[in-house]
Amino acid sequence: MTTRSTLEQLLRTRVLVLDGAMGTMIQRHHLEEADFRGTRFADHPRDLRGNADLLLLTRPDVIGSIHDAYLDAGADIIETNTFSSTAIAQADYGLESLAYELNVEGARVAREAADRWSARTPDRPRFVAGAMGPTNRTLSISPDIANPAFRAVSFDQMREAYEEQARGLIDGGADLLLLETIFDTLNAKAAIAALLAVFEERGAEWPVMLSVTITDQSGRTLSGQTLEAFYTSVRHVRPISVGLNCALGARQIRPYLADLARISESFVTCYPNAGLPNAFGAYDELPEETASLLREFAEAGLVNILGGCCGTTPEHIRAIAGAVAALPPRPVPSAETDESWPWVHTQLSGLEILSIRPESNFIMVGERTNVTGSKRFARLVSGGLYAEALDVALDQVRGGANILDVNMDEGMLDSEAAMTTFLNLVATEPEISRIPIMIDSSKWSVLEAGLKCVQGKGIVNSISLKEGEQDFLEKARLIRRYGAAMVVMAFDETGQADTVERKVAICARAYGLLTGAGVDPLDIVFDPNVLAVATGLEEHAEYGRNFIEATRRIKAACPGVKVSGGVSNLSFAFRGNDVVREAMHSAFLYHAIRAGLDMGIVNAGQLVVYEDVPRELLEHVEDVIFNRRADATERLVELAARVRGAG
Repeated sequence: MTTRSTLEQLLRTRVLVLDGAMGTMIQRHHLEEADFRGTRFADHPRDLRGNADLLLLTRPDVIGSIHDAYLDAGADIIETNTFSSTAIAQADYGLESLAYELNVEGARVAREAADRWSARTPDRPRFVAGAMGPTNRTLSISPDIANPAFRAVSFDQMREAYEEQARGLIDGGADLLLLETIFDTLNAKAAIAALLAVFEERGAEWPVMLSVTITDQSGRTLSGQTLEAFYTSVRHVRPISVGLNCALGARQIRPYLADLARISESFVTCYPNAGLPNAFGAYDELPEETASLLREFAEAGLVNILGGCCGTTPEHIRAIAGAVAALPPRPVPSAETDESWPWVHTQLSGLEILSIRPESNFIMVGERTNVTGSKRFARLVSGGLYAEALDVALDQVRGGANILDVNMDEGMLDSEAAMTTFLNLVATEPEISRIPIMIDSSKWSVLEAGLKCVQGKGIVNSISLKEGEQDFLEKARLIRRYGAAMVVMAFDETGQADTVERKVAICARAYGLLTGAGVDPLDIVFDPNVLAVATGLEEHAEYGRNFIEATRRIKAACPGVKVSGGVSNLSFAFRGNDVVREAMHSAFLYHAIRAGLDMGIVNAGQLVVYEDVPRELLEHVEDVIFNRRADATERLVELAARVRGAG
């Protein structure tokens, strides 16, 4: 059996126990600066006291004894003493070069202790969780209040640091990897990207545990996400468990744990602090009180793994283990057991979740934050006036946009830098960043730059089969690694699809390739190409009807997918006449939605209600969209001249 299958089997039979706080126990040893330095670092130029991870190299006996104490108390899983063992965190001590070594030693010391106890109790194996903390940097928040687009560390630097940590933990013998105390989901996404890269490199996967921290009674992370939005953003790593730790005691954490237990497809972990800290920063909650509160979590069917964070000791863990020993674990829900199960629908997120269900209204993707589609936005971005450019995004959100499309494809721009700067600024505006982001570009480098800035689950727009299957699947694989959904254009090696048959055939082919590679159909959005009608060219006359019919067939042939389109493309022939364009968009959407269109890139706030379109104009517009008469274009052009100023 694999480690994952063994753990899953155990987690279905009983509540497993995680260890308690490492820092609290280290404090009991009253170590001095000399203990942290040892002989190896005797001449190091910086103070080292407080770098608890360094004790793995200078006082491994202390760390090993703490592991033994928790295992003796009943812990099934012990965490390595590597919470800060990344090059980023160790840089504060000038010890970034030690990151890999610290992780190897952290896993080795814990492995030795776990193996000793497993040998004593072969019917009760013990496991080593490689602890990976959030670092002392954040990717979603600027450390410089005067420069909100600035980040002290890049996504790539964060990912590389986590890759090094993961390699060390794996080489040292960790059974699973625990991303814990997550306060910024973008940090966690960098860590997940690192883990998936290392798994691919090693040709094997290790179970991943995720644990997020809720910082206050708002029920959100420090970077602003709700629990449901957080889970949506990280579930692509297929964690064996997801949970809550730190910041709060058991009493305060209880309602958020209930929310997480309701939505999690994974097993659920909880290891709270021993209450809230007192005026001196110490924790006063006694083991029996902590155990009683956590016992109620298990009785309520909320948890599969329980343990302790700040302030907890082996005495707390012993009390917890005894309190839950006879209680059953939380049963993992699914679509078969819960009719309201959310994960049978497409789920996206910004700071908040966006669930696209059959009963959902049409999802509007705001199009004006696009340098090729909005002269105002292009002028502001080109002039470096990003604060004013945010107002364009805000207008779209307030106008009803459910998703924000951001495009920086302009020849005179450094598009990668513009995308990064703008999305970093969007992250500082909760009213905008609460909705998912659609990262829109024809250049992969720009798409990837955007993916590194979005802490929620966004959408990439777009990829296609234009460069062949290998390129298509490689980009899809990377999009999955970043935790995003993907728009797939009806475009293949021979060009853009314009007929119904070509649109459906290309989408069906892409669907087979993507699902065969493990992409969830719910994360696929097809764009069958909205093309301009009424151009005067006879071959364009069927384009409107072709899109609508293709939408109907794609939804039938590719279960689970969503269909989108750039609605304004339809009316390019009438640029400058907003009255006609808005009527065309309204009529087109009315019929396309009935055929199964789920979302569209539109100018949110400028859509006319179908029933409000004047009857004569509606008739002329629908004649064009459905190519109902040979002179449809000429009649609409003539009418357009008369209604140009009516709006």
